[in-house]
Amino acid sequence: MKEIKLLVVDDEVKIRELVKAYLEKEGFEVNEAGSGLEALERIDGTLYDLIIMDLMMPGMDGLELCREIRKKSDVPVIMLTARGDEIDRVLGLELGADDYMVKPFSPRELVARIKAVLRRLKKGEDREGKLLVAGDIIINEDKREVLVGGITVALTPKEYDLLVCLAGRPGRVFTREQLLRQVWGYDFMGEARTVDTHITRLREKIARVSGERQYIHTVWGTGYKFEVKN
Repeated sequence: MKEIKLLVVDDEVKIRELVKAYLEKEGFEVNEAGSGLEALERIDGTLYDLIIMDLMMPGMDGLELCREIRKKSDVPVIMLTARGDEIDRVLGLELGADDYMVKPFSPRELVARIKAVLRRLKKGEDREGKLLVAGDIIINEDKREVLVGGITVALTPKEYDLLVCLAGRPGRVFTREQLLRQVWGYDFMGEARTVDTHITRLREKIARVSGERQYIHTVWGTGYKFEVKN
């Protein structure tokens, strides 16, 4: 069985040691990085299954680090930080973080969130080779690739997961809360605004190559649905 490799990024040594010790007891292989730049160096040389990072770090903070990681990798990211303001949570998730925990935190809850993110990733891998076709959109779940009218559309991990969730059940209306549970996980304490922001960006990216043709429709007072209209 493949050993799951995690990277813990935090400028506080005691936090890194606490998280590492607890995760190693759970059977994970854990590496550490004390800064954003050190984390980028480690990521360049190692394939990690998930990264846990602090938000407030000197030099390169967690938001900038997440932005740099997303330029070249879809590795899951959990932000672990003392900043719990809504704007920080939303910004972190918009940049591609998969979850967000506020310090002080429960190590048991952190493990539960890590396992939830990894389960969602494994579920996607188990559907290898499956193609979703809807109108001009083709989703290759093996490659996590989206084509619209034959043109590749670059999506963030969460934009991709939202599209798969909606397109996989055309015509079904999802509430924002259901999309939060499906895409971010049942224990994600995010805001409905997060869903709206990701839907807006997803629509914009599809519209750039599909023209005026719409696929994701707003159901006022409820949420969203995927529908191909002639």
